[in-house]
Amino acid sequence: MFLFSSAVLMVGSLCWSVGSIISRRTQLTVDPFAATAWELTLGGTVNMIIAFALKDHHTVVWTTRGVVAVVYLTIFGSLVGFTAYIWLLEHVPTAKVATYAYVNPVVAVLLGWLILHEEVNRYILVGAVIIVGSVVLVTLSKLRAPASSAPKVLPACEAEA
Repeated sequence: MFLFSSAVLMVGSLCWSVGSIISRRTQLTVDPFAATAWELTLGGTVNMIIAFALKDHHTVVWTTRGVVAVVYLTIFGSLVGFTAYIWLLEHVPTAKVATYAYVNPVVAVLLGWLILHEEVNRYILVGAVIIVGSVVLVTLSKLRAPASSAPKVLPACEAEA
């Protein structure tokens, strides 16, 4: 089951990346709210079908804390997060939008430390600094010129031609 789960995770990540690139390049005018609604509806439906097929739904234990966590993640992690992601894909270079995936674990660790008093050791801090530093470098870097711009001809090349 571990290999199957790992394969599904890898295929899902690949599909997410390809979808992000395609949606950026096709320049479709899609309402971010509608796109988010379709993504969450389809994803939730597929996950429910898989859970019922594997009989995983019998192992759920509903607690107040668990329900609050699911509601919070539904509103902020999914509705707000996906809508912002789709809007950003239309207005910001894809490489910069993709940095959210690296920052999310750092934010999760920070919230776990603040709210749940989880342990944060030096390895976690070093990893967080590396991640945030890398995201800062990507965000501040100047991206290459668009592929549609004509290459510049250098004077030395003109003389040889």
